[in-house]
Amino acid sequence: QVQLVESGGGLVQPGGSLRLSCAASGIILSFNAMGWYRQAPGKQRELVAVITSGPSTNYADSVKGRFTISRSNAKNTVYLQMNSLKREDTAVYYCWVQGGYWGQGTQVTVSS
Repeated sequence: QVQLVESGGGLVQPGGSLRLSCAASGIILSFNAMGWYRQAPGKQRELVAVITSGPSTNYADSVKGRFTISRSNAKNTVYLQMNSLKREDTAVYYCWVQGGYWGQGTQVTVSS
């Protein structure tokens, strides 16, 4: 049984930083692409960043230069470092693993 457990969300002021983590069990992440999606109220879920087993990375234009996705195969964990956060980054962030696996989501709120 695959489980993805996200952590690290919270409330942060504009310009601040957060680091999201997604710890996996029941699946070996080193063989899979992984990513982060987000969904803001009233909007569709959108891709934020993805990292392959290569690893190579790809980012949504809206977060390029501010967010960094990384992985630790030893810890079976994927991370999303978010810097220079903006109000429009407010959303529920979901971890995704190739094969159709999703985490439960973690809320990120950027507000003063």
